[in-house]
Amino acid sequence: MGTPGSIEIKHFKEVREENNFTQTEFAALLGIKNSTADIERGRTKLSGKIVAELLRQFAINPLWLFGESGQKYLKVSKGDVSPKVVTVDNADNENIILVNQKAAAGYPHNVQDVEWYSQLPAFDIPLPEFRNATYRGFQIEGDSMLPDYRPGEWVMGKAVSSIEEASNNRVYVIVMYDSVLVKKLQKMPDSSKVLLISLNEEYLPLEINVHDIQEIWQVNSKLTFNLDNPSNSGLFQELQQSMEELKRELKSFKS
Repeated sequence: MGTPGSIEIKHFKEVREENNFTQTEFAALLGIKNSTADIERGRTKLSGKIVAELLRQFAINPLWLFGESGQKYLKVSKGDVSPKVVTVDNADNENIILVNQKAAAGYPHNVQDVEWYSQLPAFDIPLPEFRNATYRGFQIEGDSMLPDYRPGEWVMGKAVSSIEEASNNRVYVIVMYDSVLVKKLQKMPDSSKVLLISLNEEYLPLEINVHDIQEIWQVNSKLTFNLDNPSNSGLFQELQQSMEELKRELKSFKS
């Protein structure tokens, strides 16, 4: 909970008043029920969704909102989904930054913060597949992309500069304003929206607005550490079942 005098509440109120909204109008715009009065009194805290909406609709820097940066606005350019920050090594070559599950939670809010990236591990893969483009590694969280992508595995994504560059039915890392998702992408007849599809059929497709996307990375490879457990493989299980059936058939044949 904030207090009426806390920096984020002061800044929140400042954005509302600068844009000449009443508490009720501002609430409707941000998807808050009734009014922003409870937030401004410090009774209700600023949720991640509200912080994301302030960034999306007013380009408000989340770090400024919480008093951690003097830069009030971030450049939110519609349709540009290219990397907001690129890092280089000592020889001025671009490196591949690794974004683990924990870092992914903060990634959407720090997407333009150069200093934040310096805390993440970075490395270079000297293979032709990782040349002449910007790549970033993201760790898979959850089971929505099973069986192809398991929790804990890493996908390597190649930067995409615009939604037009993205292809249908390929897997992408989609950086929203409040989350990082790994999904299969499908464009819709309404070009302002895309469909994000999970490989695990237990999850329903998500319909999202293109202007809610900050970055897109096309998955071109993955790092896996599950090789020591062949029973994970569906093919291996099928083979086992076939062998069992064959054994049963041989037994019945003998008898």
